[in-house]
Amino acid sequence: MGNSIALAVTEGMLHFELSLAYEVFGSAPDGVGVPWYDVEVCGTGAVRVGRFRLEADQGLDRLRHAGTVIVPGWVDVNVEPPGDLVDAVRAAHEAGARVASLCTGAFVLAAAGLLDGRRATTHWAHTDVLAARFPRVAVDPDVLYVDNGSVLTSAGKAAAMDLCLHLVRLDHGSSVANAVARRLVVPPHRAGGQAQFVAAPVPSRDDHPLAALLPWAIERLDRPLTVEDLARRAGMSSRHLGRHFRAVTGTTPLQWLLTQRIRRAQELLENTDDGVDAVAAATGMGTATTLRRHFNRTVGVPPDAYRRTFRARSGATEPDDTSAGVRSG
Repeated sequence: MGNSIALAVTEGMLHFELSLAYEVFGSAPDGVGVPWYDVEVCGTGAVRVGRFRLEADQGLDRLRHAGTVIVPGWVDVNVEPPGDLVDAVRAAHEAGARVASLCTGAFVLAAAGLLDGRRATTHWAHTDVLAARFPRVAVDPDVLYVDNGSVLTSAGKAAAMDLCLHLVRLDHGSSVANAVARRLVVPPHRAGGQAQFVAAPVPSRDDHPLAALLPWAIERLDRPLTVEDLARRAGMSSRHLGRHFRAVTGTTPLQWLLTQRIRRAQELLENTDDGVDAVAAATGMGTATTLRRHFNRTVGVPPDAYRRTFRARSGATEPDDTSAGVRSG
């Protein structure tokens, strides 16, 4: 199964989410020295996806042999998804596949019973429908994506890209995921817990009130920045700054800072031999204890285990714990 990815398609799928997933997983970015994904489009012969006709590479029975199954968005949430697709997705999960839905593809996962007793999300416009039709699913309408380990769900459109990049990050690390994001010219990381719907419109990249502040802060992650520091730099009150952060990033200044610090820590753990104390200092965490606490809570594993995982995947030699100053976590 390994790096094999099956894109499950059938009549009634949304072409945007399908194309997006193929763009992310279909080809490796330049200079990435890791085994890339083997992607297959699996369906029932020629199917209509949006306004296009698509010929599948394999039948739906192929899903059970994939390492990861991606279920794109579903056009009409008021129509039950095809039974053969639901059965194939359920069988794939039972065979050990990781299953991820993009946008309204969550309705397929819910019909297969994969979301029972789990948190899940979908496009904000359809979360009420999902919750009403599948009462055993804990629907969260306010997040970009939900990672339950072997079952993942995302909100609509841009959040589907976030989830796909999240999968690349889980499989190959932050540096590789960032390389994919650069190739596709999209933001490298938005945490799944961010709000999926922001009432205020997000201004263009060079025309929002935080355009100068965000890169300034990223260059100073080794410093103990506070909300007051950011507000002073931006020339606004802390309350005003908080409103702008919510409108532009969908989160608070402190949560945004923490996300950037964790991202930087991931990159340092993957690409340097710096010990955990040095990584903590370079990311403004102060101490290894603080870094371990936030890293474990956010990423799900301690920094030491994260480094071992991605050193093993890349074939690199793990630094000696004593010489590098790494302590067990």
